[in-house]
Order: sequence, then C-alpha cells, then structure tokens
Amino acid sequence: MAALDPADQLDLVVLPEAAMHDFGATDHDLAAVAEPLDGPFVQLIADEARRLGATVVAGMFERTDDLPFNTLIVVGPDGALRQTYRKIHLYDSFGYKESDRLRAGDISPVVVDIAGTPTGLMTCYDLRFPEHARALVDAGAEAIVLPAAWVAGDLKLDHWRTLLAARAIENTVHVVAAAQGGDRYTGHSLVVDPWGSIVGEADLAPDIIRATLEPEVLARAREINPSLANRRILNQP
Repeated sequence: MAALDPADQLDLVVLPEAAMHDFGATDHDLAAVAEPLDGPFVQLIADEARRLGATVVAGMFERTDDLPFNTLIVVGPDGALRQTYRKIHLYDSFGYKESDRLRAGDISPVVVDIAGTPTGLMTCYDLRFPEHARALVDAGAEAIVLPAAWVAGDLKLDHWRTLLAARAIENTVHVVAAAQGGDRYTGHSLVVDPWGSIVGEADLAPDIIRATLEPEVLARAREINPSLANRRILNQP
C-alpha cells in the first residue's frame, strides 16, 4: 500500500485482513506472532490514525491463552482503540482449515459509528454468510467494511465481486472491501454502492482506492428499492 497524505482529509482508512502478519504456510504457528491489543501493532495503527486524523480499520492476530483471534481493530483519529471485531466465520473451506490455528469470535454483530455513519464489521469468509450482513443492517449499519485475504483460485475473483455486490444490493448499503494482493490472494479491493455498482477497484498490485460514500445515494436506493422494509420472513425469537 502506498503512503497516505494527511492532507487528504480522510474519514476512514481500511487495511486488509492479516495486515499485521501474513497467514503464512498452513503449519505456521500464528500464536507465536499474535499480539495483545496493547501491543506494537495497535500502537503503530494508533500513530497512523493520529497522523492522518482518520479512523483506521485493520486486521491482526490477537493473543489469547490458547489459539489467537482473527481480529479487526477500529482506531479513532485520536489514536484510541474504539472497537474490535473477532472473526465469526473461520475459513474451513476450499481445502483450508483456519480453525486449526485460530479461534472464532462470539456470534454478535459489531457496528461502530465512523464519521456519522453506522458501520458494520465483517472479515473475509464472513462474506459468504448473508445472514451476517443482514444482522449488521438490522443493528443499524449503513455501510459494511470487510478486510480480507481472499485466497486465489478458480472462480474466486468471480465469487468475490459477485458476493460483495450481492451484500450491497440486498441490504442497500455501501460495502468497502480491502483485500490482500500478490500471488497467493485475489486482491481487487473494491468499493460498492447500494445499487451494486463498483465505485472503485484495485488489482493485485499495492494500491489505494479513494471513494466518497454519499448518504443521499443510500437514502435514494432505500426509497426506490425498499426491500428491507418489505421483508415478511424475519428471524423469530
């Protein structure tokens, strides 16, 4: 990722999943590199958030007394840790088993206010579970932020683009997805509007996507396509 300039007057900067340390080989011990929430990685992100005057969301491996969590941190422009989200759906799919090295977080939607926009947090494989995104929207989210390390493979880029657009359309929300690039991952960080249109897209190379999320666009989408209001099948207590 290229350097960001504080003069850009950003509200939000989103870094990928595992921004602290790559997953590495399947036998790599992530517990050995995991850090506490008061460790050097969070301090680094706090310094950058203060420098930019922006909220920063980034992925890390959070130390526990057992397997680490795959955690998103939300650091405010003052450098304070405002919120965490511990990945709910671990990537036990496509021949991979994330649960061998990491532990799942509690099943609870996490929504945080960022520059006046209620923003839901998801991580990578969570994207394949539409009920997760809907729970965030039911908790008030008007945007969803999704850091990822989407592993490359046959049709994986198609899945990535399609699912991001689907989550945006069916929930009439903005979706901001920051993805790891390179040989191992799919890359293609994306910003999608509530109509499912791609506002900005990267490729595999390090890049910065800049986008403005307009509340008027969301309000208009929900006025014309009131599918959330028209729901008849709801979760029962």
